[in-house]
Amino acid sequence: MSVEDKNKIDAISTNKEDVVVLTISDHLEWDFDNEHLLLLQHKIDSYFDVLESGQIYESYPSAVGKKIKIQIVFEYPPSKTGKKFLEKVDEFIKLNGYDFNFYQL
Repeated sequence: MSVEDKNKIDAISTNKEDVVVLTISDHLEWDFDNEHLLLLQHKIDSYFDVLESGQIYESYPSAVGKKIKIQIVFEYPPSKTGKKFLEKVDEFIKLNGYDFNFYQL
């Protein structure tokens, strides 16, 4: 699965700190038309919907009572526009009580 499969969770796990991590796998290069950014926005929105609806607890019952993080793993480093977008995503997700991070492989 990947960032292009907007209605699927790419990976879900519990890390050694006992945090439930929902991972987005992003293999796309950054483009000037921001199509990549739009795909990523849709994917993040769908992850957030899973959290806010409580569906996470149906799909992954061991998430009950645990801290939850959305994580994005990029193949390519984010563009300048991508970095600004990710700063806004970080702020939004944290304001809603979840953790967020991203990194490049």
